[in-house]
Amino acid sequence: MSDTEARQSAADIDGAADLEILKEQAQSVGVVIDVEGLAEEPQSFGQQAWERFRHHRAAMIGAAMLLLLILAFAIGPIFSPFDFKEINVLERSQGPSFKHPFGTDDIGRDLMVRTLRGGRISLIIALVMAAISTILGTLFGALAGYFGSAADAVVSWVINLFMSIPLLAVLLVFGVKLGSSPLQTALLLAMFGWVGTARIVRSQFIQYKNMEFVQAAKASGASAWRIIFRHILPNTLGPILVAATLATGVAIILESTLSFLSLGVRPPTPTLGNLVAEAKGDVVSDPFKLLIPGGFITLIVLSVNFLGDGLRDALDPTTRTEG
Repeated sequence: MSDTEARQSAADIDGAADLEILKEQAQSVGVVIDVEGLAEEPQSFGQQAWERFRHHRAAMIGAAMLLLLILAFAIGPIFSPFDFKEINVLERSQGPSFKHPFGTDDIGRDLMVRTLRGGRISLIIALVMAAISTILGTLFGALAGYFGSAADAVVSWVINLFMSIPLLAVLLVFGVKLGSSPLQTALLLAMFGWVGTARIVRSQFIQYKNMEFVQAAKASGASAWRIIFRHILPNTLGPILVAATLATGVAIILESTLSFLSLGVRPPTPTLGNLVAEAKGDVVSDPFKLLIPGGFITLIVLSVNFLGDGLRDALDPTTRTEG
């Protein structure tokens, strides 16, 4: 073998070793790369995030479970021969049967259609609350983080004030005063649910506003609002999306708590919370009345939390946990 061939062989060996090291380092932070085809078109951030999410087992289970629950809540009552308000005193307080798979309540209403209808209303309340609180939290957090000074002082003071208030006690007071429709309940929860998102967005804006691409935008004459919405906000969508997902699970629990205490949505409109409240007197004689809506609450919260964990790991690989 000539000296030239020997040097080329040694270079190939070193290159292969470097590629293996690169592959191991990339996998340690959850980055998906193709070390056998580096000349190919590289993956975008969205493609890499999808690959990480797709391989997160808990997140995929949570997404599938949540999708099945949404489908059941949306189309389940359509195929039932009973209405959620239909009363039949001749069939009251029955256990699970072929005709009534979840049984009937104290006045003969079918519990399966009421549970599916209640799950739909509870989930809608949670999603509306998460959407409103995310919008408010993003707006206030962006203003505080970008402008700083007086804006940051005022928003930080309001955040600290809201965090120092005992949430459940305040919700109980406002629940009595504001009424009991699903929309009013969602607005009530959103009134206090924006704080966590605001803190996250504020910290992200403080981190990004002094970076080179923001300084370049300022130097080019871009307005403050253009910099906020076109340059910084797109870089914070990952944490915001994760916060919104996890807020949905919190909203489900809070709505169920208010409805259980008869301060949320009032009967005859069903929610998972007031179904649990209606069944609390039958916990010994007919535990299924309590376990079924309580189980749906648990499934929703678990699936949303699994989904949020997967989104967090997919959008920020430095926080990756075993899925």
